[in-house]
Amino acid sequence: MSVHFNGIMRHGRVRGVQGLSLEIGGLHPTPPIGGCIEIISPSRRKIHAEVVSVRDGSAMAVARCGLEGVFVGARVEDAGPVVLHPCAAWLGRVVDPMGRPLDGRGPLPRGPLAQPLRAVPPEAGTRARLGPRIDLGVRAMDAFATCRRGQRLGLFAASGVGKSSLMSMLARHADCDVAVIGLVGERGRELREFIEDDLGPQGLARSVVVCATSDSAPLMRRDAALAAMAVAEHFRDLGKRVLLMMDSVTRFALALREIGLSAGEPPATRGFPPSVFAELPRLLERAGPGPEGCAGSITGLFTVLVEGDDHDEPVADAVRGILDGHVVLDRRIGEGGRYPAVDVLRSLSRTVPGCLEPPERAILARARRILSLHRDMADMVRLGAYRAGSDPAVDEAVRLAPLIEDVLRQGKDEAGSVAGAFAALAVAMGPGA
Repeated sequence: MSVHFNGIMRHGRVRGVQGLSLEIGGLHPTPPIGGCIEIISPSRRKIHAEVVSVRDGSAMAVARCGLEGVFVGARVEDAGPVVLHPCAAWLGRVVDPMGRPLDGRGPLPRGPLAQPLRAVPPEAGTRARLGPRIDLGVRAMDAFATCRRGQRLGLFAASGVGKSSLMSMLARHADCDVAVIGLVGERGRELREFIEDDLGPQGLARSVVVCATSDSAPLMRRDAALAAMAVAEHFRDLGKRVLLMMDSVTRFALALREIGLSAGEPPATRGFPPSVFAELPRLLERAGPGPEGCAGSITGLFTVLVEGDDHDEPVADAVRGILDGHVVLDRRIGEGGRYPAVDVLRSLSRTVPGCLEPPERAILARARRILSLHRDMADMVRLGAYRAGSDPAVDEAVRLAPLIEDVLRQGKDEAGSVAGAFAALAVAMGPGA
């Protein structure tokens, strides 16, 4: 959409193209950071772009699609900001970051309210507190990383450890009104597999899926995360209990890195420019309880790809410091045949003390103590260096740890609850639980 001033169309020209970025001149005043423009190609195709840098009267922009056909001198026009119009009819649909359908089921209805991709979180002083604990439907998380309504948890795992299967279990079984699933940089062939096999009709019926595949421009991959958050905020403002799942924050950060480097930012921490670590909290802080008096909330579950099982790499370290807890998926546990492959000893929820009853806290403490001791002694027992009867605590750990592992083992179609998880642990550990 072009912008007119006193009947005169405001436009400029492309001055240069380098890599992913475009140099734009002739727009007065120069568009602000985040401003949207359109480049008119010779075929009259409009290429949407966003201003990422301004200097010396010129603007640097990054396009939301390929730059094929763009040439020096191409016409540039101002465009309106990207906004979404979500509504209840979006449930069960798959959309791209611009709000266009990806599922081949026809156009999407437009809701009456415009939802911008970027928004500020509720003021900290007037934000509601976390709600009661919720059933996520996964026993390992319900017991060892109990989640409260409006909490934000990180799911940390390397590739191929079962993140998608775990997300599908949460989408189908978690106690929520609406699930919003943001797939950032997803493999194209896996979208239908995730929707049809993992999510299924039951999970999709109450979900909105926002997807930008790995071959999308970095701006679209970034906007997939922003659009998913915007859709979640829409339903939160309607008083809904929203479960937002984003896979993955790491790919969101990689898209930000491409954009930042194209804008001329210097690479800093392991090649990530400083703007990446400024943008992460702006996104993640938008999830959580709504403002005081709003019945809605956004419970956020954000996956983080841990390259080479390095949990201290910059993105993982930054995200861990922002969120309210973390759940670690371990490849060795999955290779041992126990799914979900949650490492319960390395997972924690920072809100657990306030949402468990005293008997439940005692069960959890004993289960952690047994599993920790069993892990410490596993090699000695396996090698025959430990003699049964030498230590009653070790004997108990050797006997009970496999029973606790059986409780944590759960099929993809099997639903759980917090109360059920603690009841199963109490039965597995017997007297003293």
